[in-house]
Amino acid sequence: MKMTPSEALVETLVAEKVDTVFGIVGSAYMDALDLFPAAGIRFVSVAHEQAACHAADGLARVTGRPQACIAQNGPGAANFVSAMAAAYWAHSPVVAITPETGSMGIGTGGFQELDQMAMFERQTVYQVRVNRPERMAELARRAFYMAKNFNGPTQLNIPRDYFYGLCEDDIYATPLIGRGPGDQDALAQAAELLVRAAYPVILAGGGVCQADALAEVKALAEYLTAPVVNSYLHNDTFPSEHPLSVGPIGYCGSKAAMRTIAKADVVLALGSRLGPFGTLPQYDMEYWPRQARIIQVDINPAVLGLSKRVDVASCGDVKAFSAALLARIRALKPGLPANPQRLQEIAAAKRAWDDELRQWSSAGGAPMHPRRFLAELARAIPDGSIITTDIGNNSSMCNAYFRFNDVRQHLAALSWGNCGFAFGAAMGAKIGAPDKPVFAFQGDGAFGISGIQEVMTAVREKIPVIAVVANNLEWGAEKKNQIDYYANRFVGANLRENPDYAKLAQEMGARGFRVTEPDQVGDAVREAVACGQPCVINAMIQGGAEVLAEPFRRDALKMPVRYLEKYKHLSA
Repeated sequence: MKMTPSEALVETLVAEKVDTVFGIVGSAYMDALDLFPAAGIRFVSVAHEQAACHAADGLARVTGRPQACIAQNGPGAANFVSAMAAAYWAHSPVVAITPETGSMGIGTGGFQELDQMAMFERQTVYQVRVNRPERMAELARRAFYMAKNFNGPTQLNIPRDYFYGLCEDDIYATPLIGRGPGDQDALAQAAELLVRAAYPVILAGGGVCQADALAEVKALAEYLTAPVVNSYLHNDTFPSEHPLSVGPIGYCGSKAAMRTIAKADVVLALGSRLGPFGTLPQYDMEYWPRQARIIQVDINPAVLGLSKRVDVASCGDVKAFSAALLARIRALKPGLPANPQRLQEIAAAKRAWDDELRQWSSAGGAPMHPRRFLAELARAIPDGSIITTDIGNNSSMCNAYFRFNDVRQHLAALSWGNCGFAFGAAMGAKIGAPDKPVFAFQGDGAFGISGIQEVMTAVREKIPVIAVVANNLEWGAEKKNQIDYYANRFVGANLRENPDYAKLAQEMGARGFRVTEPDQVGDAVREAVACGQPCVINAMIQGGAEVLAEPFRRDALKMPVRYLEKYKHLSA
């Protein structure tokens, strides 16, 4: 069919079931943008391009399909970089459409010119520059194909003059290629290890969500009476109410999970790259079972055995692998009875951790202790809600509090750890799951990076997300480092002049709630959910040295040593 390249791009989006694109209006792609309404594509105009990419990420994680963001060439596209890295480490299929300077001006240093391919080289699974207008549909299609089949972000780079012209194109959707259960020998080895195991533990990673494999993992765990731990910040990969669930490992996670996996003689890691940050010692516990046999299953062969030495590695789909593995185990050990002693041990470990968590979270006073606030917030948030979490001390602390019973409910910044993730991701998640309450949890520092201005986006676009700001008037995680290593010498950590974010939200047309007492939290959450409008809950919580006397990671710093005379007094 004869069409313009702009038409070819837009029709490819439609074929790939993209009905929402996030970005900021720009002349570089306006010829395609003009077609969006007639094509049935909603353009969500954000305040900053980073939020557009995070929103596409959030929508992709909730729907399981590639989603798109688009930006003006040069500085607009550059603002995608950090958010694309977040999508890369989350294995999220975001397609970043990045118009660039005109083809005849490349390399001349023209207005808004930048080498946009180099910027995204290390945080994409595929990138391509459209080298002829006639190839627009072909290469756009390829970007979507690679995003869905390599499970990660891609870049479609388009010289701005290539939106114009005439081409003849076929428009069709790309397939999702089934991977199956992987190598049959690996399946056989895994089954043998698990039926002989004295204490098998399943580690459920993000791949369980992405493969929609919850039913298969539950069946496998139940047959083996194997406790299940969530990988770091993937608290939605196994239902917390299940008797075999012991919670997440990793920074500020569940002591029950850590004490349980420490006893394992075989660990079955499903859909996890076993990243180093997610298995660091925590609460002064070296919990990773160094003598255990490790079975690692992931759809990406590049991560198998990368961070941990493994005994069995299988490149396969977690859903198919789990089902095939269970069939093999049943054949080897038919009618395997439940292990009541193990169930009792799991229940006891969870009770002990819940009791300890309650003690930590029982402090009174105003402003609230952050743990008391998190306990109240976790109780108030309705079951089935989606929660996006940012980075920072309080956002990490929520790893012990937020619990989920279905997949695609916990969207976190993960190991890229960039501030400003939560609000943009929440907007995308709400568009993808309009019937579920969606909360964006972040500290005041992260909210200042991208949350404040995107409240305007949520109001304008009628996206009723609920931002929860843990406001301690400081960069808490970095202040903790200055407490532990730099004798309370605070440089750049205090945010004492923050505005009242609840009032600021109201000025933008959203609902605002300021809470200072524990008994106000539940009422604010219930009213925010019921009102059906964008909301900001400004939660005033304690900060400072006393509150920050908490277990903290020990992976980054050393005690300071100074040699120059004028700095010697600053030595440890």
